[in-house]
Amino acid sequence: MWNLYMFTGAGLKEKLGCQLNADTVCEPMEGFYCTDLKSEGCAAAQKHRRCEPGQFISKMGTASNDTKCSECSSGSFSNGTMLSCQPHTECEKENLQLIKAGTSSTDAECGEKSSNTTGIVIGVLFFLVAATIGGGVFLWKYHKNTKPNSSTNQQRGGKAGGAEEEVAFNMPVQETPR
Repeated sequence: MWNLYMFTGAGLKEKLGCQLNADTVCEPMEGFYCTDLKSEGCAAAQKHRRCEPGQFISKMGTASNDTKCSECSSGSFSNGTMLSCQPHTECEKENLQLIKAGTSSTDAECGEKSSNTTGIVIGVLFFLVAATIGGGVFLWKYHKNTKPNSSTNQQRGGKAGGAEEEVAFNMPVQETPR
């Protein structure tokens, strides 16, 4: 039992138990590979390499070989545990807005497209102000042209609208005594 514990700590497990004419034969445990082959068995094992973020597992480790890692190409990512790099999400194709560009170890971050409400509000306010000013100028000019002017009224006989009429009064003239 003691030997089994010792083998387990070294990444080895018993393949064939000790016999009268042969020593115990060991093999690597799952997740390990043999670094020192001895007659039909393994004398030393090492844990399989872990790929780094930005790398993918190009060849899985076996009992006799270590894991092989390869770098992700541009436009793709891996967290180090993937068997291939995945392409970055293209936010625009999914009708989303790019929030953060992807890296070799992370995917792109997308979010809902925000409507440009500030621009819309400013545009509507500008239109309302311009319409109010334009309407005010129009009403002022219209009112100025239709309202009688006191100096024009006197010249035109007091009539509004500029129509000139003569008014005759037939009243007897009284003479005042002298």
